Amino acid sequence: MALILTREDVLEVLSMKECMEVVEHAFVELVSGTAELPMRIPIRSPEGLSLYMPAYLKEMKALACKVVAVYKDNPVKFNLPTTIGKVLLQNPETGEVTCIMDGGYLTAVRTGAASGVATKYLANEGPGLTCGVFGAGVQAKTQLWAVTEARSLSYALVFDKDEAASGKFASEMSEKLGIEVKVAGSTREILETNIIITATSSTTPLFDGTMVKAGTHINGIGSHTPNARELDTEIIKRSKFIGDSREACFKEAGDIMIPLQQGSITENHFYAELGEIITGKKPGRINNSEITIFKSNGLAIQDAATAKLVYEKAKELGVGNHVRL
Repeated sequence: MALILTREDVLEVLSMKECMEVVEHAFVELVSGTAELPMRIPIRSPEGLSLYMPAYLKEMKALACKVVAVYKDNPVKFNLPTTIGKVLLQNPETGEVTCIMDGGYLTAVRTGAASGVATKYLANEGPGLTCGVFGAGVQAKTQLWAVTEARSLSYALVFDKDEAASGKFASEMSEKLGIEVKVAGSTREILETNIIITATSSTTPLFDGTMVKAGTHINGIGSHTPNARELDTEIIKRSKFIGDSREACFKEAGDIMIPLQQGSITENHFYAELGEIITGKKPGRINNSEITIFKSNGLAIQDAATAKLVYEKAKELGVGNHVRL
C-alpha cells in the first residue's frame, strides 16, 4: 500500500521550522559523505522539459526522486500550471514506493528552508534587522517565511514590477508572519535592508552591486541556468560566496559562471558549500561588515529530507489516502 498525498495534504502537515531542521541535516549529510546526489537528469520533448531528481540520505533513511515538468503551454492548452512536480518516496530497505506526494508546495517550502538555514549561519544578528525581497511570487513568500524563522525582523520590504502583486504580497505576508511588510518604492530601498532575497524570473541583474551596503546577507534564488543571473559581477566580487553545491553552482548558476567566464573571478572565489559552514569545516561570517551570498540551485537532498518528514507527519496525523499499486 502506498500513501497518496495531495497538495492540500502536504500544506496541512509541513511547517517551515521542521523543514529547516531536516534540510539542515541533509546538508550535513552531503558534506559528510552519507548522501548520494546525482545531478538532475533533464529530458526534453518538443512541448517542454522534464527533470528527474533522485537522492538518498543514509542517516535519515530518506530515498526519493522528484519529477518536475516545465511545459510553457500548459496554462493555455490544458488549464494546468507551467511547472508540475511529484515526489516518489521509497523504503530504502526494500525499494518499495511508500508514498507519492504533490511536489509543488513541498518544493517552495524546502527551497525557502535552505535559505533560512543559510540566513541562520551567515546573516548578522541583533535588534532592528530588516529584509528586502525582489519578487512577489510563491517562492518569494516561502523565502521571507524562512528568514523570519532564522532572524527577528523589524519589518520587510517587497519590490516587484507588478505593483498589484507587491501589494497582495505585503498584505498576505504581514498577516501570516505578524510583522509589517511594506511595498518598496524603488530597488534602492531594498538595498538598504540587512538581508536581501532575490526570487524573480529575471535573466539579468536586478541591481547595481556597488550599492549594496557592508554587512548585507543575500539569498540568491531565482536564476538557475548558466546564461541567467539576478546578481551582477560586482556584488559577486565583493561577497563571500557560499553555494548549496559547488558542482551545481559551476554547472547551473549564471550568477557565478558568468563572472568566471569574464575573467572577473577564479573558481577559488567559491568559498564553501553550505554544509561546510553548518559543520564548522569553514567559518561563516567573521565580522559584521562582510557581505555574504548564499546561492541556491535546489538539490534533491532537500526534496528527499522534506518528503520523509511529510510522510512521517502524515502517518502520525492520519492524513492522505492509501492505495494498492
